[in-house]
This record gives sequence, C-alpha cells and structure tokens, in this order.
Amino acid sequence: MADTSGLRPSVPLMGVEEEYFLVDPRTREVVPYGDEVAAKAAEELGDLVSRELGRYQVETKTPPCGTFGELHGELRRLRTVVAAAAESLGARAAAVGTVPFGAPVPMPVTDDPRCAKQLRDYRGLVDEHVICAAHVHVGVPDRDRAVLVGNHLRPWLPHLIALSANSPFFCGRDTGYASWRHTMWQRWPVSGPPPYFSSYDAYEQLLTALTDSGTLPDRRTLFWDIRPSSRYPTVEVRVADVPVTAEESALLALLVRALTVTALRAVERGDPGPELSAELLRAACWRAARDGL
Repeated sequence: MADTSGLRPSVPLMGVEEEYFLVDPRTREVVPYGDEVAAKAAEELGDLVSRELGRYQVETKTPPCGTFGELHGELRRLRTVVAAAAESLGARAAAVGTVPFGAPVPMPVTDDPRCAKQLRDYRGLVDEHVICAAHVHVGVPDRDRAVLVGNHLRPWLPHLIALSANSPFFCGRDTGYASWRHTMWQRWPVSGPPPYFSSYDAYEQLLTALTDSGTLPDRRTLFWDIRPSSRYPTVEVRVADVPVTAEESALLALLVRALTVTALRAVERGDPGPELSAELLRAACWRAARDGL
C-alpha cells in the first residue's frame, strides 16, 4: 500500500496482502523454498513480494487500487509471477489457509532478526504457525476515525470469516471446521476480535501497556482481526483465509471497503459504534469458523 491521504472517504483506495504455501507437486507437502521463490519473483515484482515468518510461504502486496477490475488484475499478476517463480524451482504455489498434507511442524523460520525474536518470544506457537491469510487494507488516514471504524466493523467479523473460509484440512485430516486457520490463530496473544475503543488515545494506551509488558515485541505484531495499520494510513482487516482465486480476494476487498465506507459515514455522524459483548462476538467468530456458510 502507498500513501492514500487526501482521498475522499467515500472512495478510499484498497489493497490486499496474500500469503501462499509452497508445495511439492508430487507429494503435495509444503517445502521450505520461501527465500528462493521470493527472490525469484522480486526480479519482476520488486517489494510487492516478500518472505514470511515461515520458509514454507511467500507474501504478495498489491498497490493501492480504486476499482474491482484494477485490484483483480493486480492480484492475478502477482499470483502469476509467484506461480512461475515457484515452478522454476520445482515447486507450486497454493492458496489455502492451512497445510492439507504432511507433517510441517516445527516450521522452519526465515533467517531474519525480527523472525528470530518472534521465535524467542512465542516459542511453540511459531513452530505451528503454518497458516495463510488475506489482509485487506482500506485507506483511512485519520487515526481517530480508523479506530472508531474498527468498532463498526467488529459485528461483521463472523460474516467475513464464514464467507472466506478455506482451511478445512490440516496435516492429512478433516478438522470438522470450515476455517481451521482462524481457530489456530486464536492461540496467539492479542489476536481475534479487537476490543471496543472509545478513542485513538485509548487504543494507544492499551498498545503501550501490551508492548511494555513484553506481550508485543513491536506494533507490527498486533494480530487483532481489525487494526489501524502500523505502516500505512489504512484500516487493515486480517480475518480471512487466503481465498482460492484472485477474483474471490478482490470481491472480499470490495466488501470490506463497502463496510468501511458505511462505517466512516456513521463515524462522521457522531456514532462511535456498537459496544458488543466481547464474549458473544468471540463465540460468533468460533461458530463461523466451524460451520462457514
């Protein structure tokens, strides 16, 4: 994502980050080619492709886009280049939320200081962090409004989980869940639905306490399903499994943008958002992850 400040809130730009597994085409098990595939794809994509925490994965990031057609085209382009890079190394790229086959645990961690620190802090959680998500960014440069928009988006999290569920299988077994990725993700501290916040100051106070306590090594490790992005002037919705197709990812982003625009209008009217029960919201997200649509 790039700087989207100055846009009218009725037509913010949007972008998508997607994570993909790298698999052996014969065994269908994941392979630790993340460094090599990211480097190969970067020859064409530059910083729109990167390594992930685990070496089984790569991540792509679209530029900011204004329309469905533009975003869909960018997603297809990124997927095509990553797929070609993987194939050149004897692997395939797979858009799925969890690892369907094999025994990928413990996950080999990318050789990077930040990844090494996460392994030291979170230990066995990193060993089993073999999941792929899609993150949608929508331009909301005003941080106070971004936090209040999150309050309005919270009730829609179960719907987004159900619509995007793409991880029923894990390590050769049917989990009985539509989104096992979402269920695995809940074990991490500061994950799942965010709290209700009365203001950006309240948000900052909680983040400072979580960082000072050692729960968060940095602001980028804040893993709530909705957050003001730590790097871009956007609201980031992080609740979805990576969809099978580029078209589904673009549709997901379009839906999230529509919800965000509706929320912005409510915030401008002075509505800070509904104070839903955190326990009921978490329960609804669990039911959505279990049963999907």
